[in-house]
Amino acid sequence: MIEGVVVLSILVGAPIAMLFFARRVARGGGRVAPFLLRRTGWLMVTALVVFTVSFLLMRAVPGGPFDDGRKLLPQVRHNLEARFGLDRPMFEQWLVALRGLPTFDFGPSMTLRDFTVQEVIGQGLPASVLLGLTAFAWMLLIGVPIGVVAALKRGHPLDSMLSAGASLGMAIPNFVLAGALMWPLVIATGWLPAAGLDGPRALLLPSFCLGAPFGAQVARLVRTGMLEVLGQDWIRTARAKGLSETRVVTQHALRGALLPVVTFLGPALAGILTGSLVIEQVFAIPGVGTHFVQSAINRDYTLALGMVMLYTVMVYVLNAVADLLLAALDPRVELT
Repeated sequence: MIEGVVVLSILVGAPIAMLFFARRVARGGGRVAPFLLRRTGWLMVTALVVFTVSFLLMRAVPGGPFDDGRKLLPQVRHNLEARFGLDRPMFEQWLVALRGLPTFDFGPSMTLRDFTVQEVIGQGLPASVLLGLTAFAWMLLIGVPIGVVAALKRGHPLDSMLSAGASLGMAIPNFVLAGALMWPLVIATGWLPAAGLDGPRALLLPSFCLGAPFGAQVARLVRTGMLEVLGQDWIRTARAKGLSETRVVTQHALRGALLPVVTFLGPALAGILTGSLVIEQVFAIPGVGTHFVQSAINRDYTLALGMVMLYTVMVYVLNAVADLLLAALDPRVELT
């Protein structure tokens, strides 16, 4: 139920947000349409290259989807290969798979019987989206306040402590953080569930472990941006007019300090997506990351190809959205 509400909100809210940012950018000149055309063209080129390379690499690796330790009769193996088109020439297999690229319709999974690639993605994507959005919220909730406080307390022991904590957070991998927090919060006290995604409580620990390292990077960026903005003449003018420090920080300095964070959103969202592969495995979350890992282990050509293309398109689109957002906030930024 929760996953469905989140996905519905994204489907409705994402186009509205895109139109809002596009309108903001368009006020500075007709830059949106060429930008979208260029990005769409490069997306097609990138998708084709990634698709072809992934297709060839999967078939170059020793083993196959039916080499799972069972001794199959030659006729049984031949029938299975014929069902999935593996007995056809390589170029013909590539063409058949390429037809399904626009809709992610790569046919049935080779190891998950009675499931198509589209069905597997449709079942796992809501859980992964929910995990990623919550991790993104943790990233901002952790990074922005810590960065602002560290900048305002520059040279204070609190600044040194927060900066050291941010550096430590950037160095700790998310799976190490998950293992360190699982004992006190799950095993010793039983405050949080150990696995699955049954309710909001089950989402807290995996999303925190996924978002906290990126929150540490955001804290460093906010601190640097805030220190740079606080030294500008217009900030001194605002203070000279008698504005309170809270208004100076929240209404004037914070917007400029967040520009480096907006620049970082693309890589951060891509990192959250790829990092969820590990977190979903650690906490047994039934998302697309779990299916991605299993498809690679089982040599499931169709499912692995679908997952690779899904992550490729999602990362590319998120980077484009981050660039559009940055241009909406800072008209000096050129859309390329």
